[in-house]
Amino acid sequence: MKVLKFGGSSVAKPERIEGVVRILRQYYQRGDKFAVVFSAFGGVTDSLIEMGNLAADGNERYHDLFQQFSQRHIDAATALLKGEYLDRVLPELQTNHEVLGNLLYGVFLVREVSPRTLDYILSFGERNAAFIISHVMRQAGIHAAFLDARKIIKTDKSFGNAKVDFEQTNALIKEYFLQNPEIQVVTGFVGAAKGGLTTTLGRGGSDYTAAILGAGLDASAIEIWTDVDGVMTADPRNVKKAFSLSQMTYAEAMEMSPFGAKVIYPPTIQPALAKRFRFILKIRLTPNLKARLYRIKPTPEAMR
Repeated sequence: MKVLKFGGSSVAKPERIEGVVRILRQYYQRGDKFAVVFSAFGGVTDSLIEMGNLAADGNERYHDLFQQFSQRHIDAATALLKGEYLDRVLPELQTNHEVLGNLLYGVFLVREVSPRTLDYILSFGERNAAFIISHVMRQAGIHAAFLDARKIIKTDKSFGNAKVDFEQTNALIKEYFLQNPEIQVVTGFVGAAKGGLTTTLGRGGSDYTAAILGAGLDASAIEIWTDVDGVMTADPRNVKKAFSLSQMTYAEAMEMSPFGAKVIYPPTIQPALAKRFRFILKIRLTPNLKARLYRIKPTPEAMR
């Protein structure tokens, strides 16, 4: 079993989604067992944050952004899906958009957006994206199913940066995947606290989701597909001679993160380190869908 993750820029446009599905179809046709995690479409999370803040400020411009959000997902579904697949997706999107619209209007009325409410607002990006893509995969002949990560990733109520209850989460992951053999298409970034309250996992949350799944499933590898050139020795915007590293240890990866290595999020490494499996297969997604590989290897101590 492998866990794959695709970021927002990889699914920002319908043609990119089609490219991702071609990649996944190759895995499926080879008979590989895998689950796949998706972020929201590129730019959507920032837009949702802005909607919530504008609504809280009493600025009616939030409604324009909400309309753009809704139309973008409807347009993507219409461009990618046909027939019964489109017929299944559009009503679900319309329901999601109605709920989100009402939520934002409530924020507008009370002039306040709490961290708890903002987490719920942000969840609509990942939920829309993964739901649409799961049906694109099914249309392409992949036996896929949509999985809202709130069903399996349980957290505390630290909204905005929730802490995972790994004992409960690992048990739920194992049980769910045992009972649902389809290729699971999972929402990144989100979880659920006691009472079903929606939480988010913080910066790098979708990568973290992939690592959580990998740990829970004892995956052979986690593959993070992205459009950046691997892990660099420094921020290339500040250091002209920065270059990409071909491999590094977990310890090195975690040490670099506080110094600006934005492709690394320390909590993402931790489940892999605890489980002692191979992490990460770091990949640069190029326009022609070829990939360059970057590996983060366990330290010798982690393999003992």
